[in-house]
Amino acid sequence: MDAMTNKRLRLTIKTVRACVFIAVLSGLFAATVFLTVILIAKWQGAPSVQVPQSTILFANDGSKLGETDYGEKRYWVQLKNMNPAILQATVAIEDQNFYDHHGFDYKRMAGAALADIKAMAKVQGASTITQQYARNLYLEHDKTWKRKWNEAFYTIRLEQNYSKDDILEGYLNTIYYGHGAYGIEAASRLYFGKHAKDITDAEAALLAGIPKGPSDYSPYVNETKAKERQKTILRVMEKQRMISRKKADELIKEPLSYQPLNKQASSKKAPYFYDNAMRELEKKLGMTREQIETSGLNVYTTVNKRLQRIAEETITETVNAGSDIQIGFSAIDPDTGKVLALVGGRDYQKSPFDRTTQAKRQPASTIKPLLYYKAIQSGFTPVTLMKSEETEFQIDAKGETYSPSNYNGYYANKPITLLQALALSDNIYAVKTHLFLGMNKLVSAAKEFGITAPLQALPSLALGTEPVRPIEMVNAYAMLANGGKQIEPTFITKVTDAAGNVLYENPPQHKQVLDEKAAFVTASMMTGMFDKDLNGYTSVTGRTITDRLTRTYAGKSGTTSADSWMIGFNPKLAAGIWTGYDKNSTIDSVEEKSYAKTIWAEFMEDALKGEPETAFKPPKGVTGVYIDPTTGYTSGPGCAAKHYTYFIEGTEPSNVCFGSEPVKQTKDQNPVKEKPASPKKWWDKWLGRNH
Repeated sequence: MDAMTNKRLRLTIKTVRACVFIAVLSGLFAATVFLTVILIAKWQGAPSVQVPQSTILFANDGSKLGETDYGEKRYWVQLKNMNPAILQATVAIEDQNFYDHHGFDYKRMAGAALADIKAMAKVQGASTITQQYARNLYLEHDKTWKRKWNEAFYTIRLEQNYSKDDILEGYLNTIYYGHGAYGIEAASRLYFGKHAKDITDAEAALLAGIPKGPSDYSPYVNETKAKERQKTILRVMEKQRMISRKKADELIKEPLSYQPLNKQASSKKAPYFYDNAMRELEKKLGMTREQIETSGLNVYTTVNKRLQRIAEETITETVNAGSDIQIGFSAIDPDTGKVLALVGGRDYQKSPFDRTTQAKRQPASTIKPLLYYKAIQSGFTPVTLMKSEETEFQIDAKGETYSPSNYNGYYANKPITLLQALALSDNIYAVKTHLFLGMNKLVSAAKEFGITAPLQALPSLALGTEPVRPIEMVNAYAMLANGGKQIEPTFITKVTDAAGNVLYENPPQHKQVLDEKAAFVTASMMTGMFDKDLNGYTSVTGRTITDRLTRTYAGKSGTTSADSWMIGFNPKLAAGIWTGYDKNSTIDSVEEKSYAKTIWAEFMEDALKGEPETAFKPPKGVTGVYIDPTTGYTSGPGCAAKHYTYFIEGTEPSNVCFGSEPVKQTKDQNPVKEKPASPKKWWDKWLGRNH
């Protein structure tokens, strides 16, 4: 071998050694970098896998009431709540070596690179499920080296800190399936109207093909291409021995039925109720509306879909479609305060303003039961007599006066009982009671009944001139129905997160806040508005709907020139309705004046249809006797009229009606006995004490 050859050989050996050395150094460097990245990934711990998810609201029967979204439908379901075919089909078509690699499929990457070189274009992808999951969670879909590095880093972090099942579950809950649906649960509901656990194997295979290109493989866009990709997936599953050839053939031939796409955007059910539930969520959870709407919560509400439907249909059927009059309706469970139905207006799309919970209106005579509850508690009885006559009240020593009037200017012009005054809605009796007790008594009573509006201690307060929220009035009546236990209107029973952990649960309330005996006597008197035996100088206020009612109800109506009310209850259900105009318009037509009572009567009857009659049961310390409604005497043999009335024990009338001439009064019927030495006050005249 000559010198030149030896020199060339030595140069070649040196070159090889240098290349080997460089290769070893590069390998060591790469290994060091890779190990460092892994250590950093491990040190940083598990990356957050939280994604926005739709919050779902359920009715009290477990059916869906509505859900939140920002143009995106997102849910989170565990693998065990997916049809296993979803997992198989997805792994088969997206990442066959998913359970064997550690985030990167190097063999597949090499094959994809060769295919791209041969085609001189990007023709084959090699991203694993973990890489796609990382991209969906953290990265924008741009094509830069920085993004690729971050994708690789997050892929390592995911593989280092989560199990394969966790990664697959996350991927299936975040991948995009088209038409605003993110995740397999949203896709299953969108395309087939089913939960992910309920779709068929054929449906699962079709869904698995959509993420490759929703604009191409959505059956709503191109059903032919969607079916072709489904066939491809099933053949791959067959090749990987996930299913048999026979099974694949059967699934390919299986007909699929898609849910019409335009039905996906259906409006919320009970929209006014839905909004109130969302407001209550913000208050109870201390979260913003955006946090609530994207946290994947399961919200269990109180609405009864049957009662909600009855309320909506009754309002629609009763109110003239050409009228602009508005509605505020609610129904409450007296035992719990749960709002079972709510309608806040005639058309939510035109006006989402809720007249039941957001508006404040004058309650008119519906405030009187609260006043008379205080009166009973203060010594009045159902037969306490005061004169109904045109009266000018002197309010103070300065000479200020107040001159209310009865409806249509009718007066008894003689003493009437509290029982009859309530049934006939006598205004003079109410104002006399209010001033006699002291105007602050009604203010305090309203607070006890849960009225939050600041009420002024005015003479006219007895006639409902201070605005309140309609739902609070219905809740107050519900407290009379339950014997005086504290409740407040509530729209939510429980809230859980996507994993089922309870975040909030509405605690039961059983605190006694009202005098149980006085509450019962008041509720009992309120049945009088439907009893024609209590007709006097005018008819009972419930006369127009009495014939529609088949049960015993307690209630009270109320009217102003711009408001019409009807609130009532039986032991199982309380409901109330306000009707009127949003602007300063008066209710003038006879038809519109009748809406409140008609809707209330129709709703109560339909709502309780098929339910057994439930009686108002007196508590201990309350007794019932028959009385003569006109005089208030106990009804004896030969008395022309009798009405069964409850009293707190010891306050029953001692006089007895035996016929046309009752026995003389033996007991002072004034509400509070006067001391003999007390000088006459300025109010003695209008209290009727000179009669």
